[in-house]
Amino acid sequence: QVQLVESGGGLVQVGASLRLSCAASERTFSSYTMAWFRQAPGKEREFVGIISWSGSSTVYKDSVKGRFTISRDNAKKMLYLQMNSLKPEDTAVYYCAAGSGYSTTPSAYGSWGQGTQVTVSS
Repeated sequence: QVQLVESGGGLVQVGASLRLSCAASERTFSSYTMAWFRQAPGKEREFVGIISWSGSSTVYKDSVKGRFTISRDNAKKMLYLQMNSLKPEDTAVYYCAAGSGYSTTPSAYGSWGQGTQVTVSS
């Protein structure tokens, strides 16, 4: 399994930007589909975005389209989530995940990071 560690979360105001990072310790990182999920207090974990192993294909949750951008650097074994125009409803713990497929379902991913908190206040 891929070992993943997220970072870059914080407390920001509405309209601000944050860049989340996910570092992988797995040598075969480049062969995995990577995804971002988030979970707010009392809510189920939800899909945010997916990026293919090559970085050429991405899929986003409708509410973040145009605001969030997923990217990856396979040479550095890093996954990123650039978040712009943040809204209070974006407040959640954000998790990166690795899997062999291309799915929006959490159960499809076998490797998860510990999560990083993003709080957006007005």
